[in-house]
Amino acid sequence: MTGYFTELFQYDFMRRAFLAILIITPLLGILGTMIVHKKMAYFSDALGHSALTGIAIGVVCGISDTNLSMVLFAIVFAFLLNQINRKNLAATDTIISVFASCSTAIGLAILSKGGNFSKYSAILVGDILSISTREIIYLILIFAVTLVFWCFAINKLNAISIHASLAKSRNISVRLVEDIFAIIIALIVTLSIKWIGILLINALLILPAASSRNISDNMQEYHLYAVIFSLFSGIVGLVISYFTNVATGPMIVIVASVIYFATYFYGKNK
Repeated sequence: MTGYFTELFQYDFMRRAFLAILIITPLLGILGTMIVHKKMAYFSDALGHSALTGIAIGVVCGISDTNLSMVLFAIVFAFLLNQINRKNLAATDTIISVFASCSTAIGLAILSKGGNFSKYSAILVGDILSISTREIIYLILIFAVTLVFWCFAINKLNAISIHASLAKSRNISVRLVEDIFAIIIALIVTLSIKWIGILLINALLILPAASSRNISDNMQEYHLYAVIFSLFSGIVGLVISYFTNVATGPMIVIVASVIYFATYFYGKNK
């Protein structure tokens, strides 16, 4: 067993990937609980798919840093989605899906012009092994900001998710809290896409939280189990992907899926 771990961590890229997993997965676990609780799965999925449009806008505007263009567009897109959500339309999720589909199609059209999409296809499934030391520092900063926000805003977010009007009557700035939460989702989703993948990022946000909800008896357990499941999925997925030569992102989601079904059947038999 010791030999396997020695082999696993003998390379710098594996050590960086492991450190990134220790930062990314708890972040996604924490955010996922509130995304599932507020029934915002379509919101985070739309943000993930909008990354292609952000890259495309960066290409058109001559922005060399794709992360910058993705983040800027995601923040604008998050505000737009929030505005749609506040309209309380009967088919809000449908409208947001239409916006997401349209923006994704525009991004694909621009990036595929001249047959150049192959340069960006890797972002669909991600590559955690390519993460750099500087990008890990960015993740640490985002992790710190998210924890601070979570400590101050978790009760407010819970109150808003239960009854927004009642929360407003308790002097909670509903719009401000929701907008900051949307920005944090946008930042974490877009910064994680490069390593998790557009096709998989929403699954890693939703599955640990959904698994936790299957067996949790209170909010404390709900958040704790979500972080544990997310972290476990990330570490086990990374190890299995290394020894089986399979892409890390899909393997992490497979492990998270197994956990979900296990907790689902366990929860039904409690």
